[in-house]
Amino acid sequence: MESKSVAHAALVKAVVYALVVVFLLFVHATADVLLMLFGGILIAILFSKTSHWIHQRTRINEKLALAGAILLPLLALVLGAWAAAPDISDQIGKLSERLPRAAERLRDQLLEYELVARAWDSTNQLRALVPDDSSAAQYAARFFSSTLGMFGNAAFALFVGLFLALQPALYIRGLLLLVPSVRQERAHEVLRATGAMLGNWLLAKLASMAVIGILTTVGLMLLGIDLALILGLIAALLSFIPNFGPILSVIPAALIALAESPDKALYVLALYAAIQAVESYGLTPFLQQRFADMPPALLLTMQVLFGVVAGVAGVIFATPLTAAAMVMVKMWYVEDVLHKCSGRAEEAPG
Repeated sequence: MESKSVAHAALVKAVVYALVVVFLLFVHATADVLLMLFGGILIAILFSKTSHWIHQRTRINEKLALAGAILLPLLALVLGAWAAAPDISDQIGKLSERLPRAAERLRDQLLEYELVARAWDSTNQLRALVPDDSSAAQYAARFFSSTLGMFGNAAFALFVGLFLALQPALYIRGLLLLVPSVRQERAHEVLRATGAMLGNWLLAKLASMAVIGILTTVGLMLLGIDLALILGLIAALLSFIPNFGPILSVIPAALIALAESPDKALYVLALYAAIQAVESYGLTPFLQQRFADMPPALLLTMQVLFGVVAGVAGVIFATPLTAAAMVMVKMWYVEDVLHKCSGRAEEAPG
């Protein structure tokens, strides 16, 4: 009898381990779809947060407030794109022409140094061992396929967000059905806390992105960089990604400035460093007072891990995913399992 119970326990463990492995393989295989689904959740939270603000300020019907929260930003985006489309399109064309020339000029300047020239020759020798399958047509095909994929993912996330925002209770009830009845109330509390935190974080991040875009555009204009509008837009969009975004945004601006003069490139680097300092030490702490403070080492680690699993999309969504996980761990494990209600761990008795 005892041997049967041991065998049964071993079988249960084996099944659990197998299910965990299958689940991890499923997550890895569908990481892009799951991340776009999470993007849709963020959009739904943004719509809900905005409609709640409109309802509180105007006391209009909640459905009308939700319609305004959905339609007004979309209308503003369309009108803004229509008004700025000629300038943006023109600057995108100029940027695509000037960036390769600026990169070639930088390479030529670096190759004047003997050490760099030797390293470059070694790289060319290694490249000669690899079959040359990177024709211009293949590069173009990869670019357009990735661009179409990006717009397709964005459209998928937008529609998911719209459906979730229109009927949030339906999806929450369906999710809670998967939880035992005695734990449903607590699970609902965790979902509300996670949604509130993500809403606060998202609003703060959007405000931060807008400020960074404006400061970058104005600063580049003052420095005499003629592609300031598109470079400011790039800086605003990439600032959504902590750590890596600011580094990526400074590269095209520095290359464009370097094509004019090394001094102007230094001024551009100083401008971006100053804006990043203002964003990191002034703007973000002020806007995200109600947002969970994430240790930088933890955030960087999660960005690398999500990047390995899901590529660029994983890096983009690593911050809100980590923030949501922190809320869930705090409420479900720290509070419910360890019974520690404070944010800091209690000291063990000596």
